[in-house]
Amino acid sequence: MRDLIVFGEDFGGLPSSTQHIITGLNPQRRILWVNSIGLRKPTLSVRDVQRACRKLFSVSEQKLPSFQSNQAIPSNIKVINLKTLPAPRFKWERHFAKEWMSQQLRPILNELQFNNPILWTSLPTAADLCGHINDSSVVYYCGDDFGSLAGVDHATVLEHESTLTDKADLILTASEAMQQRFPACKTQLLRHGVNYPLFNTPTTPANDLPTGKPIAGFYGSLSTWLDYDLINQTAKALPNWNFVFIGHNELNHNPFANLSNIHLLGPKPHHELPRYCQHWDVSLLPFLLNEQIKACSPLKLMEYIACGTPIISTHFPAITPFIEQVNCINSTQQLIERLQNVQALSPCDSQCVKQQSWQQRSEFVDWILELL
Repeated sequence: MRDLIVFGEDFGGLPSSTQHIITGLNPQRRILWVNSIGLRKPTLSVRDVQRACRKLFSVSEQKLPSFQSNQAIPSNIKVINLKTLPAPRFKWERHFAKEWMSQQLRPILNELQFNNPILWTSLPTAADLCGHINDSSVVYYCGDDFGSLAGVDHATVLEHESTLTDKADLILTASEAMQQRFPACKTQLLRHGVNYPLFNTPTTPANDLPTGKPIAGFYGSLSTWLDYDLINQTAKALPNWNFVFIGHNELNHNPFANLSNIHLLGPKPHHELPRYCQHWDVSLLPFLLNEQIKACSPLKLMEYIACGTPIISTHFPAITPFIEQVNCINSTQQLIERLQNVQALSPCDSQCVKQQSWQQRSEFVDWILELL
C-alpha cells in the first residue's frame, strides 16, 4: 500500500473534509501530514503575526491541540510544520519556497523510507513541490473555490492552482460546480460525508445554550458568506426567539446587531457541536449567494440533517440533493414567517444520510489511490 504526503490545513483544528477523509484511510497506509503552508501573505494584524511566529519557530513534529479534538493523532500519521514563504507570487519567491520546503522534507522522507509516495494536496500553494520530493503521483483535492474564498490572495493562488491542475494525475472535487472547472479526463466528484453516529446519537445540551426561548442556530465560520442583514432584521422582528452563532469571526468587525437575543458563543470543538445543534429548534443556513457559496458544499448541511432538527436555508446549489430536507426561503419576511410557524416545519429524515459516512468516502479514496 502506497504512502501519502498530505498538504492540508493545520491538523487537529475543526476538521475539514480533507482531515475526515485522510484519518479514515487504511491504517496500514503511512501518512506524513504537512500543516498549512498558507494561501496568502500575512498582514501586520496581531493574529497573523502570532500565527507566523508559530510557523517559523515551532518544532518540526506537532502534537494534537487538545482544544479541538478528543482523539489522539492516529499512529499511522506523522504531523509536521514547515517553514516557508506563504503564497509566494514571483518566480524567485516560488523557487525559494520550493527549495526551502524540499530541504526540510527530504531528511524526514529519507527517515520514514516511504514507499512510492503519493503527494496529496488540498492547497494549490503546494504545486511547485510536485515532482521534487520523490513523489510518484499527485492528487489535488479541491474542497473550495479559491478564486472567491475570503481571506485568500486570489490571483496568486489561482496561478498556483493552474500549475497544480497540469501536474495532477487525479483531481477530486467536493461539488459539481467545482468539478466543471477542471479537465474531465482526470477529475472525479467526491461528495462530503458525515459522522452520523456523532450527530445522531442523543446527547445533553451545552451549558452555555441560552434558555427560555426557542433557538435558531448556526455553526461555522462567521465570514462574508453570511447574510447579516437577513439575520439582524429577523432577530429584531422576533425578540421572542434566541439566535445562536458558533464559530470564529473572520471579519475585522462585529457584523451582528447589538440585540439581546443574538448570542455569539465563539468556536467550539467539533465533537461538542451535537450538544448545540441537537438542542436548538431550527438549524440555519443563512447564506448570501456569492461565488463561493455557488461552488461550496458545506459540511454542516449533512451534519444538520443527521441531527434531525428542521433546517431553514437560503437557496444554493449544494442543497439540491437534499431539497426535501430543507425549508428554503428567499427573503427576511419568509424567514420570519417560517420561525413564527415553527410547529409546521417537519424534522429532517436523518436516515437519508446514514449511509453517506466519511468512512465510506475514505474506502473509495483508498481504492482509487492504488489505481494511480
